[in-house]
Amino acid sequence: MYICPRIRDLREDNDKTQKEIAEMLNMQITVYRRYENCEREMPLWAAIKLADYYHVTLDYLVGRTNE
Repeated sequence: MYICPRIRDLREDNDKTQKEIAEMLNMQITVYRRYENCEREMPLWAAIKLADYYHVTLDYLVGRTNE
């Protein structure tokens, strides 16, 4: 699944820290870090919130499109 590198790239491209994104998602940084490191599968609600936050589609987050 492409979500791990995509959410890291989006965060870095937007000059955000893991802490900032974790707070936006209302979760502990250790939990968010596990999503970025592909150690844990991200729940759909969090993926939707990230897609909305970064103004991208879920298809982009999971690697179905590069647009």
